Amino acid sequence: MADDASNGLFGGQPHKRIDGLAKVTGAARYATDEPAANPAYAYLVTSGIARGRITSFKLDAAQAVSGYIDILTHENVAGEYQPPPPFGGKDGQTGTLDSDQVWHDGQIIAVVLAESFEAAREAANKVVVSYAAEAPSATFDSPGTTTEPHKSQMGGEDPKKGDAAAAFESAPVKIDARYSTPAQHHNPIELFATTCVWDGPKLTVYEGSQFMWGMKNAVAKQLKMEPSDVRVISRFVGGAFGSKGATRPQTALIAIAARRLKRPVKFVATRDQGFTIATFRAETRQRVKLAATKDGKLVSFSHEGWELTSRPSGYNVAGVDTTARMYACDNIASAVSVVHADRNTPGFQRAPAETPYMFGLECAMDELAYALEMDPIELRRVNDTQVDPVSGLRFSSRSLMACFDQAAQKIGWKDRNPKPGSMRQGDWLVGYGCAAACYPTNIGPGAARLALTPDGKAVIGLAAHEIGTGAYTTVAITVARSLGIPVEAVTVNLGDSDLPPIPVAGGSNNAASTTHVAHKACMDALAKIADAAVKAEDSPFHGADPAALTLAGGALNGPGGKSEPFAKALGRLGAKLEVYAENIPKGLQPEAMAGLYKGQPMMARGSGRKDFTTYAFGAQFVEVRVHQRTREVRAPRLVSAFAAGNIINPLTAYSQFMGGMIWGLSSALHEATELDLGHARYINDNLADYMIPVNADVPSLEVVMVQEHDEGVNPLGVKGIGEIGIVGMNAAVANAVYHATGTRIRDLPIRIEHLL
Repeated sequence: MADDASNGLFGGQPHKRIDGLAKVTGAARYATDEPAANPAYAYLVTSGIARGRITSFKLDAAQAVSGYIDILTHENVAGEYQPPPPFGGKDGQTGTLDSDQVWHDGQIIAVVLAESFEAAREAANKVVVSYAAEAPSATFDSPGTTTEPHKSQMGGEDPKKGDAAAAFESAPVKIDARYSTPAQHHNPIELFATTCVWDGPKLTVYEGSQFMWGMKNAVAKQLKMEPSDVRVISRFVGGAFGSKGATRPQTALIAIAARRLKRPVKFVATRDQGFTIATFRAETRQRVKLAATKDGKLVSFSHEGWELTSRPSGYNVAGVDTTARMYACDNIASAVSVVHADRNTPGFQRAPAETPYMFGLECAMDELAYALEMDPIELRRVNDTQVDPVSGLRFSSRSLMACFDQAAQKIGWKDRNPKPGSMRQGDWLVGYGCAAACYPTNIGPGAARLALTPDGKAVIGLAAHEIGTGAYTTVAITVARSLGIPVEAVTVNLGDSDLPPIPVAGGSNNAASTTHVAHKACMDALAKIADAAVKAEDSPFHGADPAALTLAGGALNGPGGKSEPFAKALGRLGAKLEVYAENIPKGLQPEAMAGLYKGQPMMARGSGRKDFTTYAFGAQFVEVRVHQRTREVRAPRLVSAFAAGNIINPLTAYSQFMGGMIWGLSSALHEATELDLGHARYINDNLADYMIPVNADVPSLEVVMVQEHDEGVNPLGVKGIGEIGIVGMNAAVANAVYHATGTRIRDLPIRIEHLL
């Protein structure tokens, strides 16, 4: 069967979301929308201290509430289940009911069950908890924190090459600067929610998830069940950004509650509870040292990072693995340390490593450009490379400078006066800044079931995740183009662990993983149809090469203009053709599929391959205005260009890039989780006080999609776009503020008081 769909054919026209109507009319079912007969309701009691132990519960007032049913605490749950380990866990847990220990403020310490949500909430608020409290450590520099070298989440060591220290000392131009990024929280619009329903020994969990097969296996392990007895349904996810990638502590607790009550239990967390029962982006401190010759060639690169984590976890993102690969340099040093404090365990948040660490690198590159009296774009051009400076492998493609050139032209970079503080418009100082964006190209194994019917329609099912990115539509487009049928003839079933597994929807692998297995299923189906056609004596293709046959326009087509109605060709195989397909991408072992069925997050990573290093690249540009008297900062124009391989659906891709750019602006000017340092407690744990941009903050935004044909990254040339849009924008804003004011801000977010 001819496979013409690889690289090129899949870069197509924009297509509206096939699930768009369901979403705007309310027909799309999210976790809390799933019906459950006669449910009870759960409400959490969370800790009021950040460190210590629970000494007692006083429940009289709670039990007196009308509709109260029961309460789960460590006194009656411990031992009934096996709590999940935290990300990067060593020993001990956070956020579970396994003991009386309190690891952080807002930890789950009880679950109240009642006949209504209101009754559960009232009873939970009347639970009185006594503690033996200890003084907590909140963040960097707090008394009692401990620091240790990190252990990589992905394996491998921090990049090192040559003698960075010696090269730095002898270089004529050098930068040595420190940067910091704050804690941030995901705040998906869909609150964290779980509904559990038992049918005898079978458990169904309705919960927004980025990894259904991971949750299926994790919940089974926690409850000491067989994975085959657990089903997870998550048809639509109302935002996740990494926060719904791992199984959270409350899932098994709600399942235990439903099992005890012998009825469904519904749970929806409050917004403030979401700050502590799930993960977050941890604060970082960084030191970047760059040295160059007078013509701008880098001769030394050094990047150190410090990241906050919880007491029992070693979780870290270690973004130096990416920053060390950005520019040509013969001498590289890097190191990351984790700082343990009395906080909940952090986790993945959009571009987990690149968002904070590229801020440090790209600000330092801007500082070096000014030290050299060199245009910041030209400094990057001088140090651009088609070879990974860490591994020595070629990049499968790297269109970084094409992105810079196209975005620079759009924003009018050539008209910029390079002198800081030199551009004005009325009372406003005007500045332009730029920064590089990048993200590794990842892909995982996957499986799918495909059914074709004589009327030329297809139904495909896979346990992929619609987290708002348009997954239903990209899969439908892939099937349609592979089979030569309209998108409207394709039905896509996602969001159910009864379907074949797909890896976690994270690391921008979702499109690559789902489209490759969908395409493979189509090719397997067409191969069966073609093979039957060339063997049938009544077929116009009898004796032909099956690889020469294609499907288009509702017919099987072959050489010489011969064709046969699809229904007749399919009829040789029965009334309906069903195929099961698996795809294991290059770079993964054959047992990767078995690992995926066990809920393991299998993935071939962009910096871990043996043939190429695979990344998407981009360039972020911003124009800022800083009021000369009040120091108010505005960003009237954002322009960014991205080269991310084949774009399956430009319409939804534009939205992904746009959303990332706005979030990057948010991380530069708005967003930070504020801490009560004395109590290690989040202060702005709501959307009234947690600052994010609104429409008035982003009056003009342009996205440029740079065409890129990459035959090395994977057969379809798909790189993934979910995270690159945010990367580097925070640095571009900071660099623009410097250009406008002459004041270099190295600590995010940039606030008025920093510029006074």
